[in-house]
Amino acid sequence: MRTPSQLLALVLIASVGLAVGAANAKSLRVSHNLPTDNPAHISLEFMAERVDELTNGDLRLRVFPNGQLGTQRESVELMQNGLLDMARSNAAEMEAFEPSYAVMNLPYIFESEPHYYEVLTSDVAEDIFNASRDKGFIGLAFMVDGSRSFYANKAIKQPSDLNGMKIRVQPSPSAIQMVELLGGSPTPIAFGELYSALQQGVVDGAENNPQALVDVRHGEVAKVYSQDEHTMIPGVLMISTQVWDTLTEEQQNALKQAAREMMDFHRDLYNKQTLEMIEVAKNDLGVEFVEVEKAPFIEAVQPMHEELAAKSDKMADLIQRIKDRAPSNSE
Repeated sequence: MRTPSQLLALVLIASVGLAVGAANAKSLRVSHNLPTDNPAHISLEFMAERVDELTNGDLRLRVFPNGQLGTQRESVELMQNGLLDMARSNAAEMEAFEPSYAVMNLPYIFESEPHYYEVLTSDVAEDIFNASRDKGFIGLAFMVDGSRSFYANKAIKQPSDLNGMKIRVQPSPSAIQMVELLGGSPTPIAFGELYSALQQGVVDGAENNPQALVDVRHGEVAKVYSQDEHTMIPGVLMISTQVWDTLTEEQQNALKQAAREMMDFHRDLYNKQTLEMIEVAKNDLGVEFVEVEKAPFIEAVQPMHEELAAKSDKMADLIQRIKDRAPSNSE
């Protein structure tokens, strides 16, 4: 039987071993601008746990929420320069850094949520991820971020209902062009200023997923959510090219595996929360959800598809491959 002093020595040796292991572990910082109760943050923490397990603690992720390390744009710029390891943004923001992401922002490029997810996990996604290698970052995963629809204090059942309406959009060329084609007046406004802009009539409406009605209380100042589902713009998790090239093959594989598992985890979590948020918006905030006939909207934005495809053979190929994966084309 070991004496107390021998047991203490064993504990100290084990502690030193753990400390050495922790000191030798490579730690990557992941930046995003969402709160800790958002599905994206929860999913990134899930990925961090999986990376730790898959590498036996040799590689670790530290997730920084709420824009602690900068705005989405600032984080991407830092990542490009190797000053930040990883960042989560979205395809609308990334269009300015890598044009290939523009295909993901086209309205009605996806027929349904299953078609959307099929593309997010396909070789189309891989080609988009790798297109930015020489620009300082590589994509690791797309993250489901729901479908976006218009909301205001009146129903928007057809494009003509947008005539004369000032609609808040993201600072994305695709979003601006889409609202123009549908007959509205696109008005880029910072997301944090949108509640007061809706309340004060600076804008007449906005477009986002149902979570925005509850998370930031837009359902208090916009009482009709018209489910036209014009876009399904995914979140994007990326890593600095400089950082990626310092990882061992085993660490790279672990990151890819954890990212792919995170995508499925996130999809389930996000879609479940969406249904819950819709019920809260209806029952607690009194928001009316209106079904919309999508055909007139789809027809109005087709010039965007044609214009983007005409820009390059690469864009045309990506668009065609996305459409080829639609359920209606697989019969």
